[in-house]
Amino acid sequence: MFYTFMTRVVRPILWLLFRPRVVGGDNVPSYGPLIVASNHLSFIDSFIIPLAVPRPVTYIAKADYFEGGGLKKRFVRWFLTNLGHVPVRRGARRAAMGALEQGAEVLENAGAFAIYPEGTRSPDGRLYRGRTGVGWLALETGARVLPVALEGTEKIQPLGAAVPRVFGPRPTVRIGPPMDFSHYRDLPPAKARRAIADEIIETIQKMSGQEYAAEYNERAAQG
Repeated sequence: MFYTFMTRVVRPILWLLFRPRVVGGDNVPSYGPLIVASNHLSFIDSFIIPLAVPRPVTYIAKADYFEGGGLKKRFVRWFLTNLGHVPVRRGARRAAMGALEQGAEVLENAGAFAIYPEGTRSPDGRLYRGRTGVGWLALETGARVLPVALEGTEKIQPLGAAVPRVFGPRPTVRIGPPMDFSHYRDLPPAKARRAIADEIIETIQKMSGQEYAAEYNERAAQG
């Protein structure tokens, strides 16, 4: 019921406010397990991508968004929970693995699960080295990976900004063809996870045109 409300009421409102340009929308499979892997420039990314992907998408979300009091915090917690977002605490390996396992459940039920391979938002607009959780998901579930490149969302809500700009610059969502990683199954697991993460980041970089930072985004390791 909530997703129907989101689709019929909230989605048109968000589309009017942000007016995203979608390139490659016909690359989105209409059914089957799907890992949506995107670069990450702004908090608003998790609201922009569902406008471009015409099916329910579950996300990993920072645990901080689900905690605290106040009207704004309670609204965000209610909103994300009803969207099916999975909370994860940065830097906590066990919690992160638990979130990935919940993502695997979504995929095993033929759902779509979104993940930011960099781990968290880019602090400077560069694209950082991918973490291997996305590789684990692809190998564990056999789901295809849908590469997504966002452009301009950091202008709508820069890092540290409390609220997004509406009726401002239009973001662009570029969607590539689904990627199949079944050919990596014969590799040692750790090597396969690393290769998958690297290939996804390389694909996103070609789509986004971002400068590549050959290092991890250490903001993801902070509590």
